[in-house]
Order: sequence, then structure tokens, then C-alpha cells
Amino acid sequence: MAALADATIEQVETLAELTDMLVGLERTISSLQAARDGVLAVGSRLALQMADEAEHPDFGDLTSRTVAAEMAAALRMSDRTVQARMTEAVWRVERFPLVWAAQGAGRISAAHARAICEAAEHLEDATDREAYSAEMIPFAESESPNRVSRHGRRVAERFQSRSVDERHGDAREKRAVWVKDVGDGMSQLGLLGPATLVHGAFERLTQMAQSVKGQERGVAPGQESAQEQSEGDQRSVAQVRADLALDLLLTGAPAGHDTHQGLLAAIRGSVSVTVPVTSLMGQGSTPAELDGRTPIDIGTAKALAGAASGWDRILTHPITGALLAVDRYRPDAELKRHLRARDQRCRFPACGHPTRDCDIDHHHDAARGGPTTVRNLGHLCRRHHVLKHHSPWVVEVLGDGAYAWTSPAGRVYIDRPQPQNTVTFVEDGVGAPF
Repeated sequence: MAALADATIEQVETLAELTDMLVGLERTISSLQAARDGVLAVGSRLALQMADEAEHPDFGDLTSRTVAAEMAAALRMSDRTVQARMTEAVWRVERFPLVWAAQGAGRISAAHARAICEAAEHLEDATDREAYSAEMIPFAESESPNRVSRHGRRVAERFQSRSVDERHGDAREKRAVWVKDVGDGMSQLGLLGPATLVHGAFERLTQMAQSVKGQERGVAPGQESAQEQSEGDQRSVAQVRADLALDLLLTGAPAGHDTHQGLLAAIRGSVSVTVPVTSLMGQGSTPAELDGRTPIDIGTAKALAGAASGWDRILTHPITGALLAVDRYRPDAELKRHLRARDQRCRFPACGHPTRDCDIDHHHDAARGGPTTVRNLGHLCRRHHVLKHHSPWVVEVLGDGAYAWTSPAGRVYIDRPQPQNTVTFVEDGVGAPF
């Protein structure tokens, strides 16, 4: 039976109205997103104008950070995110004004605009970009973003003044590795690099995974029977490939970069895990936490505990969950451990950088009499450490690890320590997560 064959005229008309309403809403959203890009671009220009008038030697970098921090704190977002959006907005508004205007008019969506701009990101001549944009906008009005992206790359090639080799040299500068937490004790490891190396690494992992599964059954990969497949390693090729990649990264030696002494091969990865002792004892359900960022299962925490050479013991109040002290059988840099356990991340509003990547800052400068105490110390990532000392941002200690940050525009933001991963108890004696 054909779909909707039995629908009434009223139902079909309602569907048409909903579709028209959805199209209108998407156009409005796209227009607002273009307007937001315009505001962000103006903010970036304002920062550069202020830096230029003050003749700052860093060409406006610190001023841009300060402006981004002002906006980000008001939005309750990371200032790194806002500054990145400012940079992208300036790039889109100034380099592709026709595309930005088309999005603002609701002719194309933000996804279409992004596809058009990214396909021609290496067009340096303004006249070429204008001609390219004029050709792509009508095409985007009737096609999906993925088709726009593919077609855009073909059209952009007609305007390219630089060879693929030259552009690849620039693209290589963007190579990077990053981590994204996705929940349930899992994280993603992303890598951007030259296509030949990335595909080669993936192919090698695939062959190694197939070999592992073949060795499990004592046959060559691809030659096993259906019964042998069911009796062997139950992991899929994708799962074995992931396990091999992590095994190689954690234990393998980087032959192409290591010294004769094997200094790089001697480096081992390290993580910080917090777990309530009741959970380790099997008497609680509160999960462990990795670096104060993402929950992990108790089984993994127990395995790490059994292999660890030493533990920092974090003592918390059984009712409020507040941090009381950090000690160890062989105390070493006790104050630093206490601060790491208390802060868990950079203490600038909305920043999530872990303490291992941060500086320990004296809120009241030690050179001006500030004491080296828990109350006067806190973790700041290098970005916000510089911002605190070289911009109008001001921090005030409130007690209990809380800080009041005052922005250049006079707004006040309170940053409190992240709650400890602990268990608290109520009057009836039942444990409750803090």
C-alpha cells in the first residue's frame, strides 16, 4: 500500500503547512546565524582597532582574547570557542561577502554557506572569490550541502592559481590530534594528517586486525570457515583495529622520531582517576572519574588501582562532600596535590583545561606579599594566566575555593571548584552521590 494513500485532505494540507513552516524557520535561523557572524566579526575588528590605537606589539592577540573572554563569560561559554568563532566569522564575512549576504537573506542555510566557503578557502584573489561565489550561490539554492561541497571543489579548481602541491604544503600545517569525551567511559581520538599516511596507517591496522583474527584460528585471513569464525575471537575487525591502535600508541616506539637512547620509547602515558572508596569496596554505585572530566567504569578503576605504584588519597566531608585534605603515605608536594584535587580544571569561567596543563597562579601576586597558601593559589591554563596579568580582567578570592572574576565591561562571574567525585551520607545512613 502506498504511503499516505489513506490520509485525509486535511492531513495532507497540515503536512504541507508544517513543511512550509519548517522551511520558514530554517531561513530565519540561517539569517540569525549570519547576523551573529556579523556581530562576532565586528567584535574582532573592535579588538584590532583598540590594539592598533594602543600600538600593541602582539598585533591585537591579547586584546582579541580579552574581547572574546568578555563575550564568552556573558554567554557562559569557553572564550577559546568564542575567539575561534570570531576568527571564522571574520574569514566568512570579509572573504566571502556574497555568501554571507545570501545566508542573511535566507537564500541558503549556514551549512550551505560553510560548504561554499570551505571548498574555496585557498582562493586568494578577491575577484576570483567573488566570481566563484556568484556561480555557487544559485547552485546551492536548489541542492544539498554535501552536493554543494563536491561541486564547489570542482568549480574552485578553475580559479586556483596555486598547484595542489603548494596547497597541500599549507594544509599539512594544520595536522593535529585531539580527544573528545562521548560518555559511558568512552572517548574518541581524532587525527588530521596527510591522506597517504592516514590511509596507510588505517590499512596497516586493518591487515594486523585480520591477521590477529586469523592467528586465533590458525588459518590465513579470509580462508576460515563459518564455524571457525564463530568459535574464534568474537571481536569484530573494527574492534580489534581499535585495540591494536591503542596498544601501538601506548607501548610502541616512534621509530621515525626517537633518539638513539630511546627517550621517546621510555615515555609512558599517565592519567588521574578519582573513585570513592565505597565503590572500590563494592558498596556503592558512584562511578570513577578520569581526570575530573568523564566517568569510567569501576572495573577499569580497580585495574588501574592494582597497577598503580602510589595513590593520592583525597579526603572529603561525608555530609557536604567538600574537599578536606589530600595526603599520601609518602607526602610529596602536598600543597600541589591539594590544589589539583580541588580545582580539577582551569579556574577561569567556562574553561575546561585539566590541571595537568595549567600553571599554579598566585591570585595576589607573591611579589607583592601574596602568600603561598591554598586560599591564594589556583590553577590557570597558560592562556588565562596571561589574560589575568595582562588585561583588565580581575579575580577576587571569595573563600571555599570560589573566585569572583570581573570582566573589562564590569560584569562579575563566580567560578566555584568542580564538585568532588565522592559519596555523601544523609541521616538515615544511605549513601548518596554528591
